Amino acid sequence: MSLSLGQIVDALGGTLEGGERDGEIRRIAPLESAGPGDLAFLSHPRYQQQLAASRAACVIVAPSMREAGLARGACIVADEPYVYFARATQLWKRAHAVAVPQGIHPSAVVDPDATVHPTAVIGPLCVVERGARVGAGTVLKSRVTLGEDCHIGERCIVHAGVVIGADGFGFAPQGGEWVKIEQLGAVHIGNDVEIGANTCIDRGALENTVIEDGVKLDNLIQIGHNVRIGRHSAMAGCVGVAGSATIGAHCTVGGGGIVLGHLELADHVHVSAATVVTRSLTRPGQYTGMFPIDENAKWEKNAATLKQLHSLRERIKALEQTRKDG
Repeated sequence: MSLSLGQIVDALGGTLEGGERDGEIRRIAPLESAGPGDLAFLSHPRYQQQLAASRAACVIVAPSMREAGLARGACIVADEPYVYFARATQLWKRAHAVAVPQGIHPSAVVDPDATVHPTAVIGPLCVVERGARVGAGTVLKSRVTLGEDCHIGERCIVHAGVVIGADGFGFAPQGGEWVKIEQLGAVHIGNDVEIGANTCIDRGALENTVIEDGVKLDNLIQIGHNVRIGRHSAMAGCVGVAGSATIGAHCTVGGGGIVLGHLELADHVHVSAATVVTRSLTRPGQYTGMFPIDENAKWEKNAATLKQLHSLRERIKALEQTRKDG
């Protein structure tokens, strides 16, 4: 199955240059491996060498790369090539998709007191507990658990193995033992949210855990109880957000990042991969807290030096004060 370049441009916009509208596209492929019949895209000018060498039938390029694209062959000129590529993948999936039956799979378990919109899809072996709600057009893939009184909005995608509404990790110490704090809140998820496989979102202790509209969560993420994630924020795989943290809108957290409990991240905060956030970040920007990898012997020396920075700082302050007094 294929699409013509004319069909793609008619559906998505952009300007086709150096090619024919009836040119056949059989696949969307990476720039470096694309061949005849493939549509590729140039995401950044630094890949111009790959653009020149590409055998793709057509390449999506920004206006600034129009001449380079034409020098190679057919191109679609679009303001945001990466976004155009994303839209092209959606178009391709719609054009080639196999019809998926709506409704509740026979193997799913849905409590009689749960509410599932008629256009929602509840996949094999899912569990939807009492009082839970699933909005219009939302898809729960296989083995998703939606806990009691937890709500998911419209047009969400929840991938296999996700658990929404398990108890948060709450215990009070007493005499060397732990007393369980019952988790009396729920989880409320907005519209157009996507949640990756095997991610867990805990219910709140008293108030709800809240995931706002448009949030995108990767696989294997842990969201603790009473966390709030603002609209259109995104987190990569293996991120952990501890209880009662508040993440602003349009934030990103790189893979393996950790946000400690009760902290606040302002809107438009971007946390690099593997960073541990140990304090609230009240201003937008990029934040990084990784200790660089090195040969072990060098790393140990650097780590030992780092531990001495505080005492070195105090010595410098003392020397400065001595000079002032002198």
